[in-house]
Amino acid sequence: MSAVLLAVFNDFGTADQVRTRLVRDGFPTDRVELTARGEPGRAGLQPGGSSEEQFRKYYCTLLSRADEREFCQALAQRVQTGTATTIAVHPRGDIETQRAAQILEGAGANEVVGHDLEKQSFEQAAARSDGYWVRHFMPDNPTGADCIYCRLFPGHRH
Repeated sequence: MSAVLLAVFNDFGTADQVRTRLVRDGFPTDRVELTARGEPGRAGLQPGGSSEEQFRKYYCTLLSRADEREFCQALAQRVQTGTATTIAVHPRGDIETQRAAQILEGAGANEVVGHDLEKQSFEQAAARSDGYWVRHFMPDNPTGADCIYCRLFPGHRH
């Protein structure tokens, strides 16, 4: 499996807010996964006789090293009983890894586990800082407009 940051939260509400914050920050929705008892996400697509087995297979796919197996089993049990909800982020590059960790830890995750973070491609989705990305690529605009069309066509009414 690819690089992943897995954060464990005590409640669904907080994890759901964190998922929204990550997506708003620029992470594509296919690289941010929420897994909970009532919302199994990709774990619900795993083969298995029970939801706990599906959770276990899902976490063992994300965290595939032998020394991570015990954590996968414990985490699957916690999610099954409703005492934990997880967010998995698949970062690409150091900037995304740092930004995702900052958001996850800042939101009060109980645990944040990294896996294969040294094996990442160099695509970037998350912003280095808050603000509009247009400012990084276009010269200063004396009108203060952030809209790319307003900057490209300043004399045109939109």
